[in-house]
Amino acid sequence: MSLDILFSPFEHKSLRLQNRIVMAPMTRSFSPAGVPTTEVAAYYGRRAPEMGLIISEGTVIDRPTASNDPAIPHFHGERALAGWKRVIDTVHAAGGAMAPQIWHMGIVAPHASGWKPPAPMEGPSGLVVPGEAGGVAMSETDVAETVAAFGRAAAQAKRLGFDAVEIHGAHGYLIDQFFWTGVNQRQDRYGGVTLPERSRFAVEVVRAVRSAVGEDFAVILRLSQWKQQDFAVKLARTPDEMVAWLAPLAEAGVDIFHCSQRRFWQPEFEGSDLNFAGWAKRLTGKQTITVGSVGLSGEFIAAFQGESSRPDPLDELIRRLTRGDFDLVAVGRAVLSDPHWVSKIREGRHEHLKDFTREALATLF
Repeated sequence: MSLDILFSPFEHKSLRLQNRIVMAPMTRSFSPAGVPTTEVAAYYGRRAPEMGLIISEGTVIDRPTASNDPAIPHFHGERALAGWKRVIDTVHAAGGAMAPQIWHMGIVAPHASGWKPPAPMEGPSGLVVPGEAGGVAMSETDVAETVAAFGRAAAQAKRLGFDAVEIHGAHGYLIDQFFWTGVNQRQDRYGGVTLPERSRFAVEVVRAVRSAVGEDFAVILRLSQWKQQDFAVKLARTPDEMVAWLAPLAEAGVDIFHCSQRRFWQPEFEGSDLNFAGWAKRLTGKQTITVGSVGLSGEFIAAFQGESSRPDPLDELIRRLTRGDFDLVAVGRAVLSDPHWVSKIREGRHEHLKDFTREALATLF
């Protein structure tokens, strides 16, 4: 198996990457009061020399209830932005490239600590899961202010010197809640019976971000079919439904679709072995990132519930990358637990690869 393609450079707009490996965004909750610390900067800095691109943990926009966790970093406010400036300067000094992932959680389950945001959580229809209230329905004014907050966060990313920006539109969080008919029961222009109708909010967010950063700054959008609330949900059941979903987002300004699956090798539709990222690239012509249990056995939701994972071969990943199914590969848990995973893969030191255990989540090693 030749790894040459995995370690070939990648360029697109503001991105100049040394290889095709992306550090996937992974929530760490080590930013007290939303402010990234020097330890957070060091955590990313240790990985910067090896990665093509680092995508930060989710960092929330300027809305009172964008987060259910007081230690999730913010991407607004003088202290938090100063913390992120320290992070990106550390990453650049180590030769890396980085994009913040800007995020609004929407309506989710309360944090285990019992901490609550200063106002009720907000979402498209007040539902945390189909049929169960967990917050309040956003007014059209709330929607407009949230769109504007995404745009401001993107502008700050460019001002601070980041290399790109990623919008979190996956995994059952706010943008994804608008996509999902199970929790989007709105009767105004942000609801509807079709997926393109329910995508209006996401399209407006992408347009706001694109307007804020200009045409030459790379904009990434992370999407998923599955939800943390229900793994079996499928927004687009056919290629036709998928192109109706993704094409307006591409037209609005997405450069790269980050296509989240729990297992990257699983086909998206019957009759083809293409995965989500493969179909997204074929249908839109845009660059794509694949992700989902790369380099490890087991999938990441199970890992957060205590299941360990062992190193897994990359042969199938390389086959698909060589075939041109996708352009970049995001790696999560393997890089979280080992900042030198990339060099071990490149040098064939497979015997030195580490298992992933839940204990890795408790540190910023």
